[in-house]
Amino acid sequence: MTARAAYLAADGYVDELARELGPVERAHGRLLVGSGPPQPAAWAANIWLDPREIAVASIADAAAKLRAIQRNWAVYAPVLHRRAVLIQQQLPKVSARPLEFGTPAPTASLGSWTLLDAGTVLAAARCTSPFPNGEVRFVEDRLGPPSRAYLKLWEALTLVGHHPQPGEVCVDLGSSPGGWSWALARMGARVVSVDKASLAAEVACLPAIEQRRESAFALDPRVLGPVDWLFSDVVCYPARLLALIERWLAAGTCRHFVCTVKFQGATDHPIARRFAAIPGSQLRHLFNNKHELTWIKLD
Repeated sequence: MTARAAYLAADGYVDELARELGPVERAHGRLLVGSGPPQPAAWAANIWLDPREIAVASIADAAAKLRAIQRNWAVYAPVLHRRAVLIQQQLPKVSARPLEFGTPAPTASLGSWTLLDAGTVLAAARCTSPFPNGEVRFVEDRLGPPSRAYLKLWEALTLVGHHPQPGEVCVDLGSSPGGWSWALARMGARVVSVDKASLAAEVACLPAIEQRRESAFALDPRVLGPVDWLFSDVVCYPARLLALIERWLAAGTCRHFVCTVKFQGATDHPIARRFAAIPGSQLRHLFNNKHELTWIKLD
């Protein structure tokens, strides 16, 4: 049987995913179904591995056939929404409660399914995301951080299953107003916060944070010496960020990288491919991202 994969675009970014993938068999809302083995797709919120079409005679029959494959399923319902909901209600409930940061991502197998029409289910027992439709939600802190930008940092670290440990040194480039620096300090890290603009007062006063009022692009990595993590949520054109990262990689003074690639206007697909091609790295659109991708490199 021919290999297939289905790619669920991040909400609002179907065009970016379609450009990234090239020709596909069919589009079903945000779900793009293609032949061949799965390929890396930064703009996919979730990739359905080896999806199969299943003929179903009724709501009860659809639920029974899904239960016969495995226990846990998440529905994507761009059409026939009411019918899909009735099927999902006959399946075991999958918890969608917000995650406390620091709690590992779920490990139980979670399949995904959709109704192509009233008599046909498309289902994949295995997917790349352990979260329903790739949507990672957290119990938010509405008092401590100066912005909600920390959520995409939490998401990136949760998905890779690794985060700064107490005492590790983190450089936060383009840090103002300080959401990421706040989050890193909460993890027990020592933070070098770099931005020409000021941090929010409630962040600047944290004892684990050292402020450097200078440009992230003028900072020489060798001045800081060895550090454990480089974080960047700086607002700049992707090509400029790529040059900055290449300078840090060439310096060889940092072990781990988590950086936001922000697109100004149209998506710069050639530059995105250059980020993805950096050995040992990954590029993905997070649920908490906007028109941006997150580039991650560990060791």
